[in-house]
Amino acid sequence: MGARNWIIGLIVSLVPMAAFADSTQWRQFAIPSTGAKVDIPVSIFTEDAGAPEGGPGRRFFTSDRRADLTLQSVPNPENDSPATFLAKQRPPADIQYKRVTPRFFAVSSIRNGRTWYNRCNRVNEYMNCVLINYPAAEDRQWDSVVTRISLSLGN
Repeated sequence: MGARNWIIGLIVSLVPMAAFADSTQWRQFAIPSTGAKVDIPVSIFTEDAGAPEGGPGRRFFTSDRRADLTLQSVPNPENDSPATFLAKQRPPADIQYKRVTPRFFAVSSIRNGRTWYNRCNRVNEYMNCVLINYPAAEDRQWDSVVTRISLSLGN
């Protein structure tokens, strides 16, 4: 394949991602028992995968299962700070992004060609969390989606 055809193929493959970013439909999903809520791009995460293990919540997939999103309230019975809670989870040493405040933590990295992003907000005996996984090669296309999901995480 010539360089010109490769470039055209790349542009054509990126157009659908750019198009869905502009036409994305969002809905708020909530966990009534804990007060967790988040905006979910329902036109992207179209498959409901049910409740995750480890606490109330919901998991969603893209139709081709290349990406997933989980909203979950993880029990925090000792009301640990975000820093302590994160340390107890024993995150991998190769985290590329880490932000910890008294109210939340956000961590992200790449593993096996996939970007993972995790944000948890502290709320009494729960950490309300959103976890997102998607192909690392699509990082730029996912940036605005991940940002909106993360910033919408509320308690």
